[in-house]
Parts: sequence; structure tokens; C-alpha cells
Amino acid sequence: MRFDIITVFPELFTGVLECGILRRARQSGLVDIRIVNLRDFAKDRHRSVDDRPYGGGEGMVFMPAPLFEAIEYCRGGDRDWNGQVVLMTPQGKTWSQKIAVEFSTIPHLLLICGRYEGVDQRVIDCLVDREISIGDFILTGGEIPAMAVLDSVVRLIPGALGCKDSAINESFSTGLLDYPQYTRPSEYRGNAVPEVLLSGDHARIEQWRKEQALEKTRRARPELINKKLAQD
Repeated sequence: MRFDIITVFPELFTGVLECGILRRARQSGLVDIRIVNLRDFAKDRHRSVDDRPYGGGEGMVFMPAPLFEAIEYCRGGDRDWNGQVVLMTPQGKTWSQKIAVEFSTIPHLLLICGRYEGVDQRVIDCLVDREISIGDFILTGGEIPAMAVLDSVVRLIPGALGCKDSAINESFSTGLLDYPQYTRPSEYRGNAVPEVLLSGDHARIEQWRKEQALEKTRRARPELINKKLAQD
């Protein structure tokens, strides 16, 4: 799977790509992640990629020409290109595990990190397939959201986690939050691990985990239960 990330701050991704799952996935050849500097497609000596909006108003807007050329460069002029262009923007659809699973099946994802007051609408109309937001709040730019999307998608690629069931059994994958987890020692400062987890009875353990996940979701995110019931 290939990712191209278009940004005006490529240096922000250096540390992220050299740690943990993303690093292992890249080294093993599971993913090809390319950071594309939008300023490389600017035409003036100042490497300008933004300008004031028509009609007035505060802030700056990404100009269409650099983005058009950057996207076309990443797509490689392939008329049969089977990827998707995704703009990270507060106006997009809220990111979810369901969309992450969908994206993990797309061979080539091109993520645009929005900044300033946004991008010229012609880019969206002509080239963008999806607009994605990671929540109802404002960040300085789309780099952090792109990192979140990148991380949540890569970990779903078979082989990325090293255990085929790890991603399947996590929070939100079942529509509920994850059940409580425990490890050694079995007792610490007077707090004991629930007896059922030490019983070796896998049927009882599975039932306990389902009950705990349901109760945890009911307390912390009750709206997820209604959503799951509607889907079922």
C-alpha cells in the first residue's frame, strides 16, 4: 500500500515515520510512505503556495496550481489510477474506525494537509475524492490529522501488527469500547485481577469480556450502544 502526503511542513513527519509500527511496516515493505513538499511545485522564487482569498477576508488560501501539479505528480499520470485523494479539513466527514477499515483496502492514498483558511475550491471540485476531519475542533494544519489517519490505517494492514487478531479485537472494531486488560502480577497493592481471568475457562472469560465491554461503553460512550443497536 502506498501513501503520499502533501504538506508544507515535511519535517513534521520525520519522527513519526521512524517509530513503532510505521517504521516496521515501512522497513518490511508493507507500505510505501512518501512525504511530498508542496513548495516544490511553486513557481516563484519565494516558493509561494498560498494567496489572499477573492472577495476579501482574513487569512490565506492554498492556490490551485501547486496542488494540482503535486497531486498529478503523485498520481504519475496514470489514467487508470485506483487510489483516492483525501483532504484533511475541519469541514470533512468525521474519521472513524469504519472509514479506517475502508481506507486500508485502497492501494494508494494521497493525503493533503490543509492549512491557513483552506484550499482553493477548484482543487476540491476537480481532484479531491474525500474530505476528512478527526473531530469538531481546529488545529493549525492537517499534518497531525494525516498522522492519525496514517497510523490507524497502516495498523489494519495484514502483518503490520504481527498478530492477525490484534486490530480486530480493539475498541470500536466491534462497535463498543474495549474490555479491561490485566497482566502480571495477579495482585498489586491489594488490587487483584478478576478471578475469571485466572480460571482458564475460555467461555467464561469471553462472556466476562463482552459484559465488561458493554458496561464500559454504557458508562463512557452510551451513544455507541444506540448506534450499534441501529446497525444490528
